Amino acid sequence: MAPFFSIPSILTTIKFFLLFSFLVGMVSAQLSSTFYATSCPNALSTIKSAVDSAVSSEPRMGASLLRLHFHDCFVNGCDASVLLDEERQAPPNKNSIRGFEVIDTIKSQLEDLCLGVVSCADILAVAARDSVVALDGLGWTVELGRRDSATASGDAAISNLPSPFSSLGELINNFSSKGFTVKEMVALSGSHTIGQAQCKNFRPRIYNETNIDSSFTTSLQSDCPSTGGDSNLAPLDVTSSESFDNEYFNNLISKKGLLHSDQQLFNGGSTDSLVDAYSTNSESFLTDFANAMVKMGELSPLTGTSGQIRTNCNKAN
Repeated sequence: MAPFFSIPSILTTIKFFLLFSFLVGMVSAQLSSTFYATSCPNALSTIKSAVDSAVSSEPRMGASLLRLHFHDCFVNGCDASVLLDEERQAPPNKNSIRGFEVIDTIKSQLEDLCLGVVSCADILAVAARDSVVALDGLGWTVELGRRDSATASGDAAISNLPSPFSSLGELINNFSSKGFTVKEMVALSGSHTIGQAQCKNFRPRIYNETNIDSSFTTSLQSDCPSTGGDSNLAPLDVTSSESFDNEYFNNLISKKGLLHSDQQLFNGGSTDSLVDAYSTNSESFLTDFANAMVKMGELSPLTGTSGQIRTNCNKAN
């Protein structure tokens, strides 16, 4: 008499079970806007309160927190590796990225509320969104459930982060390597409607380039000498650096882009029409920027059982 279960049927059952388990694991590992609804229901309000306070005290902090998220996601995904020393001290970041104390404050408050629950990567993602909103920009739904990396890579920071001296082609290739279209790249570049840059990053532009407004050049040279003053600051958006709007694009049309890489977006190339469009349609820019930020926040996150939830955002457990 044949056994009730044949060997082939047993193997088929095992394969089905493994496939089912794999699919369940994939689903459970997806990001979700309600990830902390039960485990830490006050997480989002806690982050927003801290960000609002920080930006109210220093509007520039909004740009700094937004930049932290960008520098995190563009280097091996949104995993809070930017907060670890190896990336934090890498040349593109050293003495440049800031806002760590705000992230530390938020993390401390969340640990008191929900010990070991909210990741540093998610804090960065939510703080970026709340910073834009605090400066009158358009918000977006942040998908949650990222986990933190245990390692960081200074070399990856060097090779993945765009330079302020990038050409248009280099910018397009850099963003394309992360899955972004040219339009999304231009929209994300509009983040330079807030914040400031150091003299060392725009000195070559104001002393050597010709596609720049002469009065703009003169005003910048007074605070950014040809030698020295490397860390002196100038607003990325000369019109409204503390408001998240579309004036950045109007500045580019007026040849008042602060960084070489900024002005490359409007310099007789393929992106001129996009800059033109955003300069006259604030709603379109804000919407496209928000959508691109959602996409950026989903770059290679660690989810499920991958990574860890750091106790201290500045070092692995």
